[in-house]
Amino acid sequence: QVQLVESGGGLVQAGASLRLSCAASGRSFNDRAMAWFRQAPGKEREFVATINWSGSSTYYADSVKGRFTISRDNAKNTVALQMNSLKPEDTAVYYCAADAVPYQSRRSSWKEYAYWGQGTQVTVSS
Repeated sequence: QVQLVESGGGLVQAGASLRLSCAASGRSFNDRAMAWFRQAPGKEREFVATINWSGSSTYYADSVKGRFTISRDNAKNTVALQMNSLKPEDTAVYYCAADAVPYQSRRSSWKEYAYWGQGTQVTVSS
């Protein structure tokens, strides 16, 4: 059974940092781009960041560029999202996702990702 499991969410104050982790099991995603998306109440799912299969290329939404960093450890089948200088508008459920097609990069549409975690809540208070 293929699973992506996110962890690391929580309630923090504005300006704080959080590190989200996503652990994959059931198969290797070493040939797939991985991404983070988020969804706030009443809003559509939004692209946050993606990293290619090797970790050599990353791509961020303008809203998080310079504050968030995506990384991966293929040996451990994990991907992380380091979030610094958090703002109240970053409040959302954050989802980890794996690309449907091998060896892609810089894809920002949720429709291009075939595997999803259950999400982890991030709440930033002002």
